[in-house]
Amino acid sequence: MSGLLTGLRVVEGSAFVAAPLGGMTLAQLGAEVIRFDPIGGGVDYRRWPVTAEGDSLYWAGLNKGKRSLAVNTADPRGRELIAALITAPGEGGGLFLSNLPVRDGLGYDALKARRADLIMLLIQGNPDGTTAVDYTVNAALGFPYVTGPEPADGPVNSVIPAWDFTCGLHAAIGLLAAERHRRLAGQGQLVKLSLFNVGAALAAALGYTAEVEVNDADRPRLGNAIFGTFGRDFPTKGGARVMVATVTARHVEDLAKAAGVLEALRALEAARGLDFRKDADRYAGRDALVGLLEPWFAAHTLEEVGVALNRAGVLWGPYQSFGEMVRHDRRFTPAANPMIAEIEQPGVGRYRVPGSPLEFGAAPRVAPGPAPRLGQDTDAILAEVLGLSDAAIGKLHDQGVVAGPDGN
Repeated sequence: MSGLLTGLRVVEGSAFVAAPLGGMTLAQLGAEVIRFDPIGGGVDYRRWPVTAEGDSLYWAGLNKGKRSLAVNTADPRGRELIAALITAPGEGGGLFLSNLPVRDGLGYDALKARRADLIMLLIQGNPDGTTAVDYTVNAALGFPYVTGPEPADGPVNSVIPAWDFTCGLHAAIGLLAAERHRRLAGQGQLVKLSLFNVGAALAAALGYTAEVEVNDADRPRLGNAIFGTFGRDFPTKGGARVMVATVTARHVEDLAKAAGVLEALRALEAARGLDFRKDADRYAGRDALVGLLEPWFAAHTLEEVGVALNRAGVLWGPYQSFGEMVRHDRRFTPAANPMIAEIEQPGVGRYRVPGSPLEFGAAPRVAPGPAPRLGQDTDAILAEVLGLSDAAIGKLHDQGVVAGPDGN
């Protein structure tokens, strides 16, 4: 199925999360994304989680809808094939996404000499080009000191590689912006994207850094509470937990009505001199609000809580494990969500995967496809993009320059 980016060809040399995610984001919108890897696989090809047979679910998750070229990257002939692929003529080609060391003919200057309108997006760790990964960037940004329960000592890391995720999406945006500039001005360019800069930009966008410079205040650790208003988790009867958020003036009153404590809420406001219609007062009185509301949650089951909060229009949601979401949440089913589809992933089996979260009115959503087996498309890519004959491709196989899905 054609998508809005049909006609674009992106060559991807990648590892870890950000660059593969950037490429997959474009592939799920219809672009042809060709990733090249060493014969036998790169650092991610067997990365956990894996199946009982050792096939990587991580690889399958980040490479859906791409094509795979297995090539001897240590051989000059292999690097020449990669360079030729990146710089192959064609209106939608000449796009290169990488977070790998670029040298030996695969740097921007060398590639630009072969195709003047080349666009290369290079993901780096730090803005000076030195190495960093999500874990080290997150540690430097301050977020581990506001993550975790309030009495925790020391930093608490997030299990979500947030900066990898946002960097990958920025990479997709960056390539599309540069491609639009090329169409309008006829110019290619080198685009650099630093993982640290992505994290710093988003931390600043949320006010964390200005809070230090303007207010001379460091954000406190709040556990599951929401900074600057009232929101937190509550245990219900039977052990299930829910998250509740009040983000407008009426939400806290709606919550108090649902719990049958509106009069007690008014009395609490009067006793404390607070107005819970205001974010600042809800935040200042958060402990008292918890004491007021917690008994009601504890006395009712998750189902009872859900009915009451839905009727009142309260913002809430149940906590659920990955397993509970996959097994019980209709939003993760093809029947309820057109983003979700079942695919047959070679080497893994049949399971549900998402396509692009974007839903365009001008084009149907590209159906999610499986990730390729390593080298699955080697011969087709060499023939279709580079125009090599069967004899020439066979010779490259015999010489160990390229490999197919069987490693030969």
